[in-house]
Amino acid sequence: MLTQQIATLIERIAQAGQPPMHTLTAQAARAFYEKAGTILAGPTPALLETRHLEIPNRDGHRMHATLWVPSVAARGVLLYFHGGGFTIGSPATHAGLCQQLAVQANCAVLSVDYRLAPEHPFPAAVHDAFDALDWLQAHHHTLAPRLGLISHLHAVGGDSAGGTLAAASAIHAREQGWPLALQLLFYPGTGAHQDTTSHERFANGYVLTRADIDYFFSHYIPDRSMRTDWRFAPLLADDHSALARTWIGLAECDPLVDEGIAYGDALRLAGVAVDLEIYKGVVHGFINWDRAIPEAKAAHRDASAALQRAFA
Repeated sequence: MLTQQIATLIERIAQAGQPPMHTLTAQAARAFYEKAGTILAGPTPALLETRHLEIPNRDGHRMHATLWVPSVAARGVLLYFHGGGFTIGSPATHAGLCQQLAVQANCAVLSVDYRLAPEHPFPAAVHDAFDALDWLQAHHHTLAPRLGLISHLHAVGGDSAGGTLAAASAIHAREQGWPLALQLLFYPGTGAHQDTTSHERFANGYVLTRADIDYFFSHYIPDRSMRTDWRFAPLLADDHSALARTWIGLAECDPLVDEGIAYGDALRLAGVAVDLEIYKGVVHGFINWDRAIPEAKAAHRDASAALQRAFA
């Protein structure tokens, strides 16, 4: 099922002899991902401005965030949450993706360095996500003239665990009465227990393994009884109606693909407009590999087009 480029990449990963992620401490896993996570990212596009901000949260912590603004007047702001199983990753590991979205979609992208597990287990990350959206909503009118924004539209987005946070944030926005232009979800985790057919089919050999998923979630939400909370599993929310229009991009050979399809179906049944793309022959994490994987570039273009439509 794999494309030739993905098959070759998996073979090279195996040949490198790096210990599996789930055998590392969380701190060692983060350090490795910070070094290796950007190796296959494409060249950095030219941007007008990069800013570093601090956003307060409800616990008195100040989250670091990076804001990328394109060289032309931006049509809105995408609040982006990086992936990494709630345990690894940062705005730096997803800088290339965020920069591509900023330039191709002609929008500002605000990427949040939310707190990670195991030091900060559930619901710390989702609290940070909600607080970042609250902050953006409260400060948009002061940010807009400084950044040259030509609309007051917001979108939320993320990949993997960040997609979970984005989906939960869209529900939070609806509960607060805040309209969103779009929720942009790359292979989001949406289910409570990783028991779908795709979790079984792609449990080993497709980059993100069952052992890795267990490792991440044992750090983030070790009490399995809490995993039915919709803030961890947005698929289980009582009501999916009146949510923002949604774009979902999935990897065909990914344990999470069935969850993504199920979430798109749940939103459609609730009357939400959904565009869903499945990229054939690729695996979890592919959107950060645009130097080597053409499907990543296609996903960037498709997601950016969805943002352009939403902000228009």
